[in-house]
Amino acid sequence: MKKKAIGSLVLVSAMAMGNMSAFAADATKNADGKYDPEITITIGKQLDENTGRYGDGEDINKNPMTELTRESLGINMETTLLGGDASNYETKLRLALTSSDDLPDVFPVYSAQLAADMIESGMVKDITEDIENYMPERLKEIYDQYPNTYSTVTNDGKIYGMAVSPHLTEGEVMIIRQDWLDKLGLKAPTTIDEFEEVIRAFTEDDPDGNGQKDTYGFTYEGDTIYNNGWCADPVTIFSVFSGDMLPGQWQEDEDGKLVYGSLDEGNKKALERMAKWHANGWTFQEAAATGAWDAMTQFTEGKAGIFIGRPWCIDSVRDVTSVAPEAVVKAYPNILQENGEMTYQDAELNDGWLMFKKDFDNMEAFFEYYDWAYNPAFGTNGFKYGYIEGYDYQIQGDKVVFDSNLFDPPVADAFMPGKSTVFKNSPGFSAMEAYAAVKDGKEPETGAEVRAAAHFESSYNCAEGYAIANDYKEYQNPSKFKAAPTASMSKYWEQLQTMEKQVYTNIIYGNESIDAFDKFVEDWYAQGGDKITEEVNEWYQSVK
Repeated sequence: MKKKAIGSLVLVSAMAMGNMSAFAADATKNADGKYDPEITITIGKQLDENTGRYGDGEDINKNPMTELTRESLGINMETTLLGGDASNYETKLRLALTSSDDLPDVFPVYSAQLAADMIESGMVKDITEDIENYMPERLKEIYDQYPNTYSTVTNDGKIYGMAVSPHLTEGEVMIIRQDWLDKLGLKAPTTIDEFEEVIRAFTEDDPDGNGQKDTYGFTYEGDTIYNNGWCADPVTIFSVFSGDMLPGQWQEDEDGKLVYGSLDEGNKKALERMAKWHANGWTFQEAAATGAWDAMTQFTEGKAGIFIGRPWCIDSVRDVTSVAPEAVVKAYPNILQENGEMTYQDAELNDGWLMFKKDFDNMEAFFEYYDWAYNPAFGTNGFKYGYIEGYDYQIQGDKVVFDSNLFDPPVADAFMPGKSTVFKNSPGFSAMEAYAAVKDGKEPETGAEVRAAAHFESSYNCAEGYAIANDYKEYQNPSKFKAAPTASMSKYWEQLQTMEKQVYTNIIYGNESIDAFDKFVEDWYAQGGDKITEEVNEWYQSVK
């Protein structure tokens, strides 16, 4: 929904109400611009999102960040609903639906289905007018860049939530054992055929030089639908042949209608190629039963030579040097499509949506808090490097240090102010641009650029990965279906997903011929897929 559309809807609504003063603030401020008396806003949170150690006498509601919020704004952010992990947190929210009194004022929701259920319950607030009247202009400009993030929480033209800090997450890159390439006299691959030759050589030509056949080329996870969007992700291989029609995604065809990417003929070619690699032992043989992190561990253990993931994965696999002291890990652009263009990948624009209790009447105060929390991202109001010196950064002479292990003195498991909020992470922008700017020689100015420059010093190859990802960020392509399951999805989707995973895996593992793909497509439509496609497009037209 565009800004103009939101504004028009709000204006019409307000005129219909005949009361343009209905949005007056319900709390007062003192001469310092702080709420007086103090306002309390209750929040929900996953307990495992708070990382870092509390000091003596501190807890989730009494710590340096909550104190700073009170001192700066006169707002007390009080956590009242917790969940140990994502599943437990959602369970607690669903239990809270049995009584609106149990819902906190503000809470993040991480599934489209739960967001839809919240809206259906009538217990969450329509914030359409609040966005227009209270959201600061600099935040409106951010949300105007990502209008599709509203679609999941919009119903009958009304907005019942907002994406958490919308921005394009960092893209995936190809991560390679550079020392293996050098030993075998190879270059990083740019095409599917070059990729095949490298993974063959990494398997058969003894890249670690120990005289044993104990390595292979490519590790990936196949425990999901071969498109996980973060690490040990094989989706690049599919995009080589199918472009933006990626497994598990809904994308537009030439007529502007949504089609399910897993059915694209190009993915059949990808499966045929991956079946060849599997049969030759060039890829991780247990991928279908292994999650992303464990698949990436194959690289850390010195067994695999290539995986595809977000740039931070390079720091996550640095322990490969414990088994191979000579290991050098580098990032490269992903391989190209058959047509010579960059391959596509999935992308995230937000991590959940913020929703509000229906009778919550301090939206203006919340937006002040949200805007204040963005200060480190903008580098404004004295928050150039972070929130609190000594916790998320330390100034050492003319140098800013962000890794607490490098503080003077070092601090292990430091308290992280940006996570002691209603958000999982500090609100911010895509990190890729800052890394690219620093790599191109720009003098760091913003907090993000200073952090990027520090990362180049502490882990150059990882930081370079972010800059590389920035070069092809236009190929990060989120699925265009972002809503709760349709009626037919609720009936058929689970069995269709099971069938898809089984057929894809059986082809790769050589348990079925490549012709099984054609039968899968036929069965997919016949077993509810045609009706699902119809409903998905009805939704798409309604939000477009």
